[in-house]
Amino acid sequence: MLISKVVAEGIRDGRITAQYRRWDAPRVKPGSTQLTAAGVVRFTRVAKVADVDRISDRAARAAGMKDAAALRRALTPKPDRKPSERGSKGGHTVYRINLEWAGEDPRIALRAQVPTRDELTEIAGRLDRLDRRPSGPWTRDILEWIRDNPQVVSKELAAIRGVELLPMKVDIRKLKALGLTISHDVGYELSPRGAAYLDSLPPR
Repeated sequence: MLISKVVAEGIRDGRITAQYRRWDAPRVKPGSTQLTAAGVVRFTRVAKVADVDRISDRAARAAGMKDAAALRRALTPKPDRKPSERGSKGGHTVYRINLEWAGEDPRIALRAQVPTRDELTEIAGRLDRLDRRPSGPWTRDILEWIRDNPQVVSKELAAIRGVELLPMKVDIRKLKALGLTISHDVGYELSPRGAAYLDSLPPR
């Protein structure tokens, strides 16, 4: 389920307690969680909306919208757009998803932790699995590029590396999930955990 940074921050501070989506079937389950730009969000209830016209202004504001009219406009399917499983305008049924902030992004604490010897071995094993793709190993190269080019705009970093931008961002997100990199408004840098991992490797 796509949750924008603005909405995620509203969930974090308690202003937003619900979201509405058009789906053919629910895409989240009560009790499940999702990592967002503002931390972990927990879904507490998923229910069909029988009549969109009866959504109140108060309910719309709880979803981060100005009023019910604005919410209804956002939920109106566009005739020239194919239904999307992830978007708010896809599918035939409107659902209300109640949610709450469940805690900080666990990667924040992880990336500050200098790994133990056993953790270094575990990181190496996970990166080795990521390196097993037809195009060949890539994880050490990109970690070293980020180390040597901190907070460089991603387009420039992709050009420096001679790779496509979007696949590179996907790769960096995989490294971020391991606590090895930090994303900034502009570019990236190695986390203390990522720097310690690189320092543990033999020179090449």
